[in-house]
Amino acid sequence: MALFTFGYEGQSIDDFIVRLKKAEVKIVIDVRELPLSRKKGFSKNAFSSALNAAGIAYSHVRAFGCPKPIRNQYKIDRDWKRYERAFVDYIATQRTFVSELAIFSKKTRACLVCFETDFNVCHRSLVARAVADVGGVRVIHLTPTTEIVDPALLAAA
Repeated sequence: MALFTFGYEGQSIDDFIVRLKKAEVKIVIDVRELPLSRKKGFSKNAFSSALNAAGIAYSHVRAFGCPKPIRNQYKIDRDWKRYERAFVDYIATQRTFVSELAIFSKKTRACLVCFETDFNVCHRSLVARAVADVGGVRVIHLTPTTEIVDPALLAAA
């Protein structure tokens, strides 16, 4: 099994769901601290309803969201390395949730969802890495048109 990640930036809800279905995702794990969106169809209730209508389960796990102080600092300095260190320290305090997701993602095709298209600058990739480190699951980052199995190989290329 693998743990998928996908950002909805630039996507319509319909196109987003088509991509999830193509990847055979069974459940979306919303990793936004506050599952609200100005983008139609991606706030918690509408998102959950659209996914359920498509046969995809929805779960919001607030513990995987980025805490406001870390987000606010990033808005000020745009320093991804600082953000990454702060979030990695935070996610280390969420071991129970990380371990549970590692076990769960071995049983079903789960996808971590947040806003940013580029997983390289989204905390969902850090959540996925923590889960992979604990549970040994493979991480697949979905994009609107492709899937990326190993980001480290892309960086080396």
